[in-house]
Amino acid sequence: MDATNHQVRLAARPTGEPAPSDWALTEESVPTPEDGQLLVRITHLSLDPAMRAWLDDRPSYIPPVGLNEVMRALGAGEVVESKHPNFAVGDHVTGVFGVQEYAISDGRGVQIVDPSAVPLTTYLSALGMTGMTAYFGLFDVGALKEGETVLVSGAAGAVGSMVGQLAKIKGCTVIGIAGGPEKCATLTEELGFDAAVDYRAGSLSRTLREKAPDGVDVFFDNVGGEVLDAGLGRLTRGARVVICGAISQYNSGQPYGPRNYLSLLVNRARMEGFLVFDYASRYAEAGAEIAGWLRAGRLRSKEHVVTGSVADFPANLLKLFHGENLGKLVLRIA
Repeated sequence: MDATNHQVRLAARPTGEPAPSDWALTEESVPTPEDGQLLVRITHLSLDPAMRAWLDDRPSYIPPVGLNEVMRALGAGEVVESKHPNFAVGDHVTGVFGVQEYAISDGRGVQIVDPSAVPLTTYLSALGMTGMTAYFGLFDVGALKEGETVLVSGAAGAVGSMVGQLAKIKGCTVIGIAGGPEKCATLTEELGFDAAVDYRAGSLSRTLREKAPDGVDVFFDNVGGEVLDAGLGRLTRGARVVICGAISQYNSGQPYGPRNYLSLLVNRARMEGFLVFDYASRYAEAGAEIAGWLRAGRLRSKEHVVTGSVADFPANLLKLFHGENLGKLVLRIA
């Protein structure tokens, strides 16, 4: 294919928040697929907080992105050439394609999707890893029961906005923690949360006591740090704390550990981390149920789509750490 493939590569390992100098914009000729391969033109890139953890050379659940490698990213796009029996030109697909305009794949981990059913962005949100994370984190790890009180931090983000809606579908009382009046209003007025707490406005612990006087049964934490401590202070007996992420700590050289952990002892509660990849064998089950709720209008896929080129990836990634996104952040490649 006579075209140029623009890419974003990791040039240096960040110290704290990623800087422009940590990235390199490169280009190469668009590759030609060999037998058993397909070529995808990428139209949408998923921007996720976990990307920051992938940049550090330390033991984790997945190897770090190597220096000078194309930045790892989930994406969606269209098959433009194929020598793979399971994929045809014109198919729309999702997969781990990286921050680039074109990607070669052998088909592993690539899913064919239907953009006539829902927008491609929804396959990166409610029907993608975001939805799977919310579903299994809340229902399996959180062991949610009907009628319980659920507290969600990072509630206006991709996963948090899904968690709150799923809990409401199950008949629960839902309190969301978010930053700023606009996000709090979105939670209660658009997404059906019972209450929203602005962590920037006054004492978070005191406000949580007011909003959840009887405590919370499930605390789904995406933030960590002081927000985690405040939530730990409101646990009921037998509560479950789901550790999904800790976005407040990802750019910290020395992460802040929980100081209020003795609440787990006093309340006979448990705190458990999880990875959505461990539930891969059940993605179809969750996807079918989520799709049904979307069709019925009981669930909204809240998406924050920005348009630009792959060169705009580094600046847009920082929106996640500055609290600028409302819902799932997606970069649409113009």
